[in-house]
Amino acid sequence: MLKSSTLAPSSHAFLGTLAANGVDRVFLVPGESYLGVLDALNDFPDIDVVTCRHEAGAGFMAVADGRLTRRPGVALVSRGPGATNASIAVHTAQQDAVPMILIVGQVPVASLRRGAFQEIDYFRMFGGIAKWVVEPTDPAQLAEVAAKAMHVAVSGTPGPVVVVLPEDIQQQLVPNARVHLPLLAGATPRAESVAALRRLLEQAERPLIVAGGGFDVPGGRTALLRFAEAWQVPVAVSFRRHDVFPNCHPLYVGDLGLANPEQQMAAFHSSDVLLALGTRLGDITSQGYTFPRMPRPAQTVVHCYPDAHPIGLHFAVDLGLPCDPLSLVSAALPLEESSVPSGRACWAGSLRGLYEDHARWPAPSKDEPEGLAFVDVVKTLARAAPENSLLCLDAGTFAAPFYRHYPFGAGQRLFAPLSGAMGFGVPAALAAQLREPGTRVVCAVGDGGFMMTGNEMIMAVARHLPILLILSNNNNYGSIRAHQDREYPGRHAGTTLVNPDFTATAHAFGMAAEHVTSSTQVEDAINRGLNAAGPYLIEVRTRLTQVAQTIPPPTFALSD
Repeated sequence: MLKSSTLAPSSHAFLGTLAANGVDRVFLVPGESYLGVLDALNDFPDIDVVTCRHEAGAGFMAVADGRLTRRPGVALVSRGPGATNASIAVHTAQQDAVPMILIVGQVPVASLRRGAFQEIDYFRMFGGIAKWVVEPTDPAQLAEVAAKAMHVAVSGTPGPVVVVLPEDIQQQLVPNARVHLPLLAGATPRAESVAALRRLLEQAERPLIVAGGGFDVPGGRTALLRFAEAWQVPVAVSFRRHDVFPNCHPLYVGDLGLANPEQQMAAFHSSDVLLALGTRLGDITSQGYTFPRMPRPAQTVVHCYPDAHPIGLHFAVDLGLPCDPLSLVSAALPLEESSVPSGRACWAGSLRGLYEDHARWPAPSKDEPEGLAFVDVVKTLARAAPENSLLCLDAGTFAAPFYRHYPFGAGQRLFAPLSGAMGFGVPAALAAQLREPGTRVVCAVGDGGFMMTGNEMIMAVARHLPILLILSNNNNYGSIRAHQDREYPGRHAGTTLVNPDFTATAHAFGMAAEHVTSSTQVEDAINRGLNAAGPYLIEVRTRLTQVAQTIPPPTFALSD
């Protein structure tokens, strides 16, 4: 529906359309190339303006916000250097299938394609990772562009849209049009497809569900749990989607990640029906496109995803369902006359046993002068974290114990970049705490990732956000160091770090902080951090010698 009355500056029409479709927060680093939009924000008090210290931080916050709300997270940056800094978040949104809009100021229309100061051709720059790049040159187009950007970002496979606004089209008077978009209803499965799925589940001896981010929606986890229990089908989760199914449940059989045990993968390969639900079956989830076997899997494959493009893209499927996975599992519950083979419970139990063997916590380590074993810190946090906590992980070796051992409960959430982008953790935690003020947000980050975007923690101080930051400090880019030791033993060029005193840095920012050097200090420190009224940083001196054992080599070959 299009509403138009009187005239308004073009940026008001643009922002008004975003606001009319649910945008209530934007993350930005100010720039002279979008002063018109920046000025217009003064007239939208219902849009929370979050000022950031680096464009990567603003972009990552928008990605996290988009994942939480399922509507586009919005970041605004200036042209050239600003857009370049924010590009990491655009790539993350594309890899993670998160709706995002990056708004970039641009040179005046008359200067386009002349190599003007800080000019970039964003069609070429973002064309390979954004779902849509648009650069309007007429101020009357801005409301329409905003509406289409919202639509493209959330439709099909969600992802990033880049809107480029020349600086001289942002404040002209145009009809004050605000385009209201209807809510997109997910496609429902056809009755014959539901019946076919039921027949498969009634006959399968060894079915396996691979559940993905399609269930990271309201009601998605509950619907998946009900479906799995009703059919007694074991559930493995796709890459870094541990929280879509309760890990303590007898039907939970692990994740498909970077280093699954050979015995577990052999068991998965022996399944006779594979239900890939709400996942694109990307390279890591499919173990380098080896599970299932490509191109013709050994088992019957059912692939359900809202976007038809990934279905059958790499693997031949027997039942392709381009529909909402929540609708599918809700529609395909067993009928009264349905039954399952008697051996299914044994199948599920065997997979559960393999998972429990792999996920078992290691025995506590003795303290060493070099530092603590970070897995012991993770274990303590797992015992203490509230049932509704939200865990934001940066990229790095410190996170490996979370993915392998941490038992995510039904009410706990995991935010970790599928793209593997360092610097994600702190900005994501800030955006999550802003969006979920009643949830305890915990951010775990390594020293390398923290030095990339940790400056954004000043916002936690400014807005009194009670985030617990746990910083693993081993004075190294640990994951690369581990790969060096594996491929080129003893040769460590480029991975040693000289770090500041992180605890003193946090104090200078106005945060409570403490430095943990002994395992006897860990439990009390975590409890203090979880109970703090404001942001709290715990710096843990972490042992480097355990890094190589923490990230075993993948069981498949990663592509370049």
